[in-house]
Amino acid sequence: MKFLSLISSGIDSPVASYLLSKKADEMILVHGDIKPFTDNREIENFTHLVSHLKKIISCPVKTYVILHGYSLSEFKQNCNNKYTCVFCKRTLLRYAEKIAEIEDADAVIMGDSLGQVASQTLQNIRVVDKAVNIPILRPLIGLDKEDVVRIAKEIGTFEISILPTDGCSAVPYKPSTMAKLEKILEEENKINVNDLVKKAIEMSKILKI
Repeated sequence: MKFLSLISSGIDSPVASYLLSKKADEMILVHGDIKPFTDNREIENFTHLVSHLKKIISCPVKTYVILHGYSLSEFKQNCNNKYTCVFCKRTLLRYAEKIAEIEDADAVIMGDSLGQVASQTLQNIRVVDKAVNIPILRPLIGLDKEDVVRIAKEIGTFEISILPTDGCSAVPYKPSTMAKLEKILEEENKINVNDLVKKAIEMSKILKI
């Protein structure tokens, strides 16, 4: 099987990628570069993570970097900001699905664990998943943060994931935890989401490490 993993420079998604890499014949890592909503250290840390993951993952690894900041800007300027995290996840999944079609991947991996943050409540996860048709695998879904941190330390990604960055300034002050699909679709209709995805895919780069 070929899996595509949506992966950040944080703690969770590298662990999720590693765990399911054991079931994969090939891994495609996809990273959304959110500048200008963070600084250059984020992509630098991500590059370090990929370099380490390639050493501990036994199957071939290919890495895409998607310029996600422009899409986030469009949502921030035109849509209700309390749903920004949901828009973000839905759009990242749309990128992933398109690249999965190009790479003939079987499923998308995400690092969500239930209820940790606003975009990971059960209601929001259901709304996020409706953006695509490809199967979504969440190997961390039932784990506590302590469990994920323990695994990250065991596989050597933790110290890289906690390197300093500015974080994501696109996150709203009070993000929605109970998004409704009909409201999200209404908001997304304010912009041309398909065009955003198309442009992002066209501008994507394969990271050589």
